[in-house]
Amino acid sequence: MVFRKLPGVSASGMGLRLSQKFVFLLFLSGLVTLCFGALFFLPDSVRLKRIFLPKSDNQAVTVGSENDVREHSKNMREQTAKGDSTTKLKILSRKQSVTHEARTVERSVGNKPPEESNPPRTKPEPGGKARESVTRGDRVTTSTQNGQNKDNFDFEKFKRCLLKAPLGSDNGKPADPQTLQRREKVKEMMKFAWDNYKRYAWGKNELRPLTQNGHIGNMFGGLRGATIIDSLDTLYIMGLMEEYEEAKKWVETDLDLNSNGEASLFEVNIRYVGGLLSAYYLTGAEVFKRKVLELGEKLLPAFNTPTGIPRGVINLGSSGTSWSWGWASAGSSILAEFGTLHLEFVHLTELSNNPIYTEKVMNIRKVLNKIEKPHGLYPNFLSPVSGNWVQHHVSIGGLGDSFYEYLIKSYLMSDKMDEEAKSMYYSALEAIETNLVQKSPGGLTYLAEWRGGILDHKMGHLACFSGGMVGIGADDGPQEKRQHYLDLAAEITHTCHESYTRSATKLGPEAFRFDAGAEATATRLSERYYILRPEVIESYLYLWRLTHDPKYREWGWEAVEALEKHCRTEGGFSGIRDVYSSVVSHDNMQQSFFLSETLKYLYLLFSDDDLLSMEDWVFNTEAHALPVIRKSCLQPETGTQDANKSTTE
Repeated sequence: MVFRKLPGVSASGMGLRLSQKFVFLLFLSGLVTLCFGALFFLPDSVRLKRIFLPKSDNQAVTVGSENDVREHSKNMREQTAKGDSTTKLKILSRKQSVTHEARTVERSVGNKPPEESNPPRTKPEPGGKARESVTRGDRVTTSTQNGQNKDNFDFEKFKRCLLKAPLGSDNGKPADPQTLQRREKVKEMMKFAWDNYKRYAWGKNELRPLTQNGHIGNMFGGLRGATIIDSLDTLYIMGLMEEYEEAKKWVETDLDLNSNGEASLFEVNIRYVGGLLSAYYLTGAEVFKRKVLELGEKLLPAFNTPTGIPRGVINLGSSGTSWSWGWASAGSSILAEFGTLHLEFVHLTELSNNPIYTEKVMNIRKVLNKIEKPHGLYPNFLSPVSGNWVQHHVSIGGLGDSFYEYLIKSYLMSDKMDEEAKSMYYSALEAIETNLVQKSPGGLTYLAEWRGGILDHKMGHLACFSGGMVGIGADDGPQEKRQHYLDLAAEITHTCHESYTRSATKLGPEAFRFDAGAEATATRLSERYYILRPEVIESYLYLWRLTHDPKYREWGWEAVEALEKHCRTEGGFSGIRDVYSSVVSHDNMQQSFFLSETLKYLYLLFSDDDLLSMEDWVFNTEAHALPVIRKSCLQPETGTQDANKSTTE
């Protein structure tokens, strides 16, 4: 019997009166409706897919809460052994330390699904045959076919297309003795940071200067040597050639790209892809080109989503599985991550002669241009499945920042031919001015954050790059607004400088606020730290080159003195936990971007403008120098094309 007799209820009619039957059926129908209805409110109907589709059809998804970011708890992940035919990974909810761009202090990465089936990659074959990499629908041919190189990039012709020598007429050496002395000090700081990394952490990703050991982390999917890759172009432009050759040799012999771990698409792109691209364009060393094209292929599966918007985490192994950060709302992708690929991917197409990289990032623009922007603003979270915004949180700091930076830099890097990037940038800047730019009672200009129409009067250190961004875009804006943009850039940079001068250490906090009587000051304990970030100094550099106002060099020197006094330790440079405390507590981490960005920007600030001239180069968001692409110059000459055609015929 399905129903048991209940006390006090007759057995006839299953022991239920008519009114009781009605209540019971009403309850049962409500329960069924609730259970099935709930499935349709889950992010991207993921659980419906798991129930009704075979495992091999499952999309990579996430489980997690945005609140995980704030909790700063750390979980470990476990991984099971391989199965008979398909590798199945069992990932527990875990935290991942991240410290740049969309780089909040902690990232929570959600549960990872079983790996999707994936066609195998074929390895290079002897005899000059074509190498093919098939990544779930994307065919990527990157080497030779019929004995003829298909990705041959004419480096010598590229160099002739530059307006100035990359290192300037005299390696950017300034004539002023004091400026030269300051530049030499920055160079010494770079050598000190490098030497300690080499001594205590060689081959690891970053240095722990207090404990004098290396740090690997789990942000790069098993890749090693992040500090080495990030330092290549800095060492080269500073003339530290012995150290550069050490780094180059490590890339040749020890940089193993055949890892099988989970990596941040964003971080691998800006540090490894950007660093290798920059090293190649500056030196012409083929090893950098070979490595970056191999790595570029491994990133393509992240774009295999219904919209083509890439997910934030990718397995760099043969599976190519990708998924979203667990803390990102409803399995969304992050604006500052998928929006910070364009510069590097366009150059991957240039070097490989394969359009797939440019096609991937152009599709991102296509999706963004189709959807409605609230008040013209771009929220930070977008579903890679539906192509719709997930939350209406807008920030020019973390989670949003470098998306806007890459719009104006894409325009500049295209030799000012990319009109779509230009239009998107100035439209976004207009919306930012209308909705986010604020003036404090004390006269400081700052960029607030926007949460569904409500302003949060907070500005992050990451947002301080925007002074430089607005500055480099000023000259190409509408004629009547060009001086206004330059003034706005100077005002934002001044505010960020104030966040430094108002601290005991003369270094800026992670975030500062303009509420409850505070101005350009961190009011929360969790926002008082400094992790060797470069964004304020970045804006000093751009404003110096645009205006040659000597105050920017003075502000840069103030930063050098503060770094030396508070961040230099016996074993390297370290971030500090409280910029307002005269008793310094170090965080025991020499970030790779300190060598890539902070010290590079300082060195360029005290150099002549022809060292990596802004006419020829743009910097990616990790300060890796990428050249302006002059298509008219790089195209083969008509006579050469005709000759090749005749030979073929």
